Amino acid sequence: MKFVILAALAAVAAAAPQGGYAAPAAPSRYSESSEEIPILRDDRIHEEDGRYNFDIETGNGITLSQSGSPDGPEGAVVKSGSYSYTAPDGTPVRVTFVANENGYQPQSDLLPVAPEFPHPIPQFVLDQIAFAAAEDAAAARSGPSASYGAPQ
Repeated sequence: MKFVILAALAAVAAAAPQGGYAAPAAPSRYSESSEEIPILRDDRIHEEDGRYNFDIETGNGITLSQSGSPDGPEGAVVKSGSYSYTAPDGTPVRVTFVANENGYQPQSDLLPVAPEFPHPIPQFVLDQIAFAAAEDAAAARSGPSASYGAPQ
């Protein structure tokens, strides 16, 4: 029995990585460059009543402008602002936003937009609604003991 335990410990020791082992870093197209991006502008104002405003611009074209104040329900901070940058494919991105009691509300030409309502309802949906209404009417005529889907 001692031999089995000793053999198991030897196997574990032999299988353990030797020396200083470090997991390889995940590849990233952004980690290939060690270039530091300068901050061109960093203007910040913070008032004692909770209002604030800041404008930031970096050397690679990223801008962020935001202001806020504790005007929301129960003193919650209401924010508004914008940010812009150039996407990896060269597309200029600009987003304006408001964050208040209704949540974060971004606006940009690049964000998807839901179709306007009323949008066309497919015929199979209209058929199912009519079928359900007919079942409800039949159940109402049959009385409270009728059950849906049972032959009548």
